[in-house]
Amino acid sequence: MKELAGKTAFVTGAASGIGLGIATALAQAGVKVMMADIEKDALDKAISDLRLTNADVEGVIADVSLKDQLQAAADATIERFGKVHILVNNAGVGGAGGYGQWNDAAWDWTIGVNLMSVVWGFEIFGPLIESHGEGGQIVSTASMAGLVAAVAPAYNVTKYGVVALSEGLRQELAPRGIGVSVLCPGFIRTKIMESGRNLPGRFASKIDVEAAAAQAAESEFAKMAADLINKGIDPLYVGELVREAIEEDWPYIFTDNMFESGVDERFAAIKAGFDRIRDRTPRH
Repeated sequence: MKELAGKTAFVTGAASGIGLGIATALAQAGVKVMMADIEKDALDKAISDLRLTNADVEGVIADVSLKDQLQAAADATIERFGKVHILVNNAGVGGAGGYGQWNDAAWDWTIGVNLMSVVWGFEIFGPLIESHGEGGQIVSTASMAGLVAAVAPAYNVTKYGVVALSEGLRQELAPRGIGVSVLCPGFIRTKIMESGRNLPGRFASKIDVEAAAAQAAESEFAKMAADLINKGIDPLYVGELVREAIEEDWPYIFTDNMFESGVDERFAAIKAGFDRIRDRTPRH
C-alpha cells in the first residue's frame, strides 16, 4: 500500500503503548483511524490529543476478547468511515503466570485477548477489506516471545499462535489483495506489566491480580523485564516502523536486534534435530 493518505485503519489496544504509537504514525500519514480500546479514560485522552493535530480519528470501547464486541466495533468503523483498509490486531495482555501459578480463567483471558481477538480480527475485517477491491494490510502484534519462548507459558503460546496464523494467512490472502505482517517487538515502553488494570469483570473473582503482581514483584526476571520496559523503545518509533511495513508489505516487523541470537539458537536446535535423524531409515 504505497499511498496511505485517505485510507482507513482499525487499531486495537490503541489508547496507549504500541497501539497508540501505531495510530499516531498512521494518522500523521493521513490515515483515518478508528481506535479501539477497553480503557475509556485513556482512549478519550488519546483521541483528544490526536485531534489537536487535525488527525481524523474516532474511538470505540471494546473488550476484544469478546467476539460480539469486536464485531460491533467493526460495524461502527464502517458506519463512521465507510471502508476499512488496514487492520492492526494489537491489543495484548501479560496474562497468566509461570508454571504452577496459572488457572483456567487466566488462560482464557490471555488466549482471548492475545490470540482469539486476532483470529476474529482476520475473520471479521478480512471480508471488509476484500469488499472494496482497493487492497489492504493486516498487521498483528506478536512479540519476540512468539519466536523465542522466554516469558510466561500462556503468553508464549498466544504469541507463537499469532506468528503461525500470520505466516499461514500471508500466502492465502495475498491473491485477495491483502498483505499480512506480524510485528515482533522487543522491550517497548508500554504498560504490558500492568495488564491487570483492565481485567474484565467476568474474571474478577477468578483471577487474583494483586497476588499475581506480588508474585511477579519477587521474580528476578520480572524485575529485569520491568527495568528494560521502562528504558525501552519509544512506541511512536514502533508505529513508524509499522507504517513503513504497511507501505512495503513486510512479512516480519522487528524493533531491534536484542533477541536475534536467541532466534538463531532456536533454529540451530531445530536443524540439529533433523541432523540427528538424517541417516536413519524409518521403521514401517
